[in-house]
Amino acid sequence: MHAPEKIDPKSLADYLAVMTRVVFEPGLNWAVIEAKWPGFIEAFHGFDPLIVAGLTPADVEALLLDSRIIRNRKKIEATIHNAGEMITLEREFGDFRAYLRSHDSYDATARDMRSRFKFLGDMGIYHFLYVVGEDVPDHEEWMAAHPASIASDVWNHHG
Repeated sequence: MHAPEKIDPKSLADYLAVMTRVVFEPGLNWAVIEAKWPGFIEAFHGFDPLIVAGLTPADVEALLLDSRIIRNRKKIEATIHNAGEMITLEREFGDFRAYLRSHDSYDATARDMRSRFKFLGDMGIYHFLYVVGEDVPDHEEWMAAHPASIASDVWNHHG
């Protein structure tokens, strides 16, 4: 079993990049996302949340024709929504990390994230929080408590 690599997010764009990867990866071999990731970075303007949140329906149509990325309308629209939500939370809490740490438990954070962000299920939230360096429960214990998440377990898909 191989855990995903953690990052130290320096900006909201870093958080959006990790979240976007989590949104697009389910149902696909992680290697597909890995191969297309440079195209995602270009297509989503380096994951600059201000630019991504401002993408228009015409921009979505253009992205649906962009072979550099996975062309899934709902996931593209989720990425735009998620960028706007991150900007809102950063303004409300001072920075996004403060939002992530504003809850009294992992479960409270996960519940709140599920209500705010699109295309983030239990495993996606766990993966996102792990990669951005937030405290998460032990992986084996968490998986035992969330058996439905085993099919999308990224630890089992990374080599």
